[in-house]
Amino acid sequence: MEYGAVVTSSTATAQAWLDHHSRSLGLFIDGKFVCPADRQVRSLTDSKGGNVCSIVCAVEGDISQCASSAVIGFKAWSGLTCSQRAKVLLRLGSVLGQHGTCVSELCEVCEASCSPSNLVRLLQYYSSWAQLRDTLIANWTPLGVVAVVVSDDCSLYSLALKVLPALAMGNSVIVVPGQSTAPPALLLAQLFMAAGLPAGALNVLTGSDMSLGAKVAHNPTVFLLSLRVGAVDGVIEAAFKKKKEVHWVLYVQESVLDSVVARLRLRMVGMKCVGLLSAADRVLVDAAVQQAQQQGAVLIQSCTAPPSGAQYPPTVLCRCAPASPCVVSPSPGPLLPVLTFRSNTEAVILGNHSPHGQAASIWTEDLTLALETAKSLSVGSVWVNSCSLSDPCLPVSGHKDSGTCTDGGQEGLYQFLHPSSSSPLPRSSPLSMEYTKFGTEASPAIIPDESNLARWSYQQFVGGKACKADSGCSLAVQPPGGGGVLAYCSDGGRKDIRNAVEAAIKVQPGWMKKSPSARAQTVYSLAKGLEAQRLDIAASINIQTGLSVDEAQTEVELSITRLNDWAAYCDKVQGGTLPVPQSGSALSIPEALGVVGIVLPDRNPLLSMVTLLGAAIATGNAVVMVPSQKYPLPTLAFIQVLQSSDLPAGLVNVISGNRDQLTVALANHSVIKAIWYWGSAEGCQYLQYTCINPLKKLYLSCQKDKEGRDWTQSHPTLLEEMWRNAVQWKSVWIPTA
Repeated sequence: MEYGAVVTSSTATAQAWLDHHSRSLGLFIDGKFVCPADRQVRSLTDSKGGNVCSIVCAVEGDISQCASSAVIGFKAWSGLTCSQRAKVLLRLGSVLGQHGTCVSELCEVCEASCSPSNLVRLLQYYSSWAQLRDTLIANWTPLGVVAVVVSDDCSLYSLALKVLPALAMGNSVIVVPGQSTAPPALLLAQLFMAAGLPAGALNVLTGSDMSLGAKVAHNPTVFLLSLRVGAVDGVIEAAFKKKKEVHWVLYVQESVLDSVVARLRLRMVGMKCVGLLSAADRVLVDAAVQQAQQQGAVLIQSCTAPPSGAQYPPTVLCRCAPASPCVVSPSPGPLLPVLTFRSNTEAVILGNHSPHGQAASIWTEDLTLALETAKSLSVGSVWVNSCSLSDPCLPVSGHKDSGTCTDGGQEGLYQFLHPSSSSPLPRSSPLSMEYTKFGTEASPAIIPDESNLARWSYQQFVGGKACKADSGCSLAVQPPGGGGVLAYCSDGGRKDIRNAVEAAIKVQPGWMKKSPSARAQTVYSLAKGLEAQRLDIAASINIQTGLSVDEAQTEVELSITRLNDWAAYCDKVQGGTLPVPQSGSALSIPEALGVVGIVLPDRNPLLSMVTLLGAAIATGNAVVMVPSQKYPLPTLAFIQVLQSSDLPAGLVNVISGNRDQLTVALANHSVIKAIWYWGSAEGCQYLQYTCINPLKKLYLSCQKDKEGRDWTQSHPTLLEEMWRNAVQWKSVWIPTA
């Protein structure tokens, strides 16, 4: 069957809305449009070079005004009952129905296509969560003011997928949209006000580039959340028909390659050029195509490329090399690289070779093979014999460089909440620091004298064995009051971290594939091992921290209980099936992150260690732990428990030494997927600055004397918060019709 004739749509309503604003859109602050006269403006053009409108570029004063309005808006919005917030969101659905034509047309004009029906579905879904927040998500509190920053290639739907759950949970929102999304975002804010949203609860700031988002993030009242940005028929629809937030790579089994390429050629006949964001993007596309051809790719185009301009024809690059830049780091534009494979295993290896992991589409007649492949792929969404289906009930985590947060479903709501039992970390101004010098200070020298020649020496733990640091050096551990030497511990470094990660990566895939009940039994055995060693471990706590013997024994008992809790938790939360409006089945699956680096807290050194360790291994991760530099002995004494346990060798590794130096080593290791850090403000900022290439999931806490988390608490949100930081989510959609 051939595609029908293209129907030319009218955009009269959207043009009238733009004319009403004199085609000059201002900022949206405190419930109304604000058009400062002395601001720089940015022109928005369509793919043919025609003028759409101009957009005001916000400055520091606008950010401060917006933040103040958002604080007031948060108080008013969060002060409403859950039912009242739900009614506002439902009312917006009605308002959107009345003005859906304007929204749809404006998205089309701005090339940020989004169906009003999809927005209405989002509103229906999140209004119900607003209604049930205190019932189904008890003991969690909204963060406050949330900033949602999106890139130029983000659709209005993806923007709404962040804004609506934040509002549903009771936060106020500052939106910093991309260039093409700015007009629809401003229109949506206007409709929100018509639905009864309090002034200041939703604000929109526009600017010349993404640096505006960074400036908003620096405001101390703001919590930042940033968005990154038949088989052949499905491929054509995904790769060329829609505005792309996902750059696709097509993997085809060699036995059917000729047939697939022939069908691609047929379906591409008559397809017109696709508009790019700018002429500069055209240069990048031309360079990517030329480089792919030089590496042996075969070029297939729907029509001849124009000599210049911000347009390019739909293009297939057949038989690309796996390491080709158009595969690993795709350029903007309608390019579809095609690679071949022989076996399913090879297909998974090639798919996981990419540094990105947002979504995958699997086309096969073998459902068992499809599910096995879906589970093996490191991506956030998998569609079976379908493509680009979406629904807000499905949780989706970006994998690898595609992001670290979870959107959609109940799981996606927790990024806008914090446990009621603890306060969120206060925002502070960025520290002035030289990142290249962080962690470069040498460890203090040990000068031998009569008082420290004979002291107990603790080793580190790598690959299931106690061992010395690669450097052969040691650090002196001081008693609670300072002065003198209590013991010595290994002074680990980059090579030790590398050895520990190599041991962890070998065993983690097998540990992750174990059944939850098998992991539970192993964690139970670890608790029994701690119980058998409780007197020795209590003595190490007593000697190291200065706690009384009774207090030290109490911490050991709490630690045994905490490990038993994690063992029981292993098979209790495992995702499930979700109701979706379309026919078919949808699965949500929590998965392990991989290798997690943990820099341990000073407070409650044993209890905090087993709490974090239990969260990581119970969910299928491997661990590289750095003990508290101030109180390392309880963790080092715990190595005896690890040696006698039946944990796989290499699953848990302990590297002692200078905290800052080891933090740098963890941050710069490409295999480590997440870092949990308790330490200085400089360390937190260093990790935020460094862990972006490759992207790591961060769980940070700036610890201060006599402050921070009370690890002895048994509040139900404690385990839940740790568990949610230890997993990433995958959704699998299997249509039946």
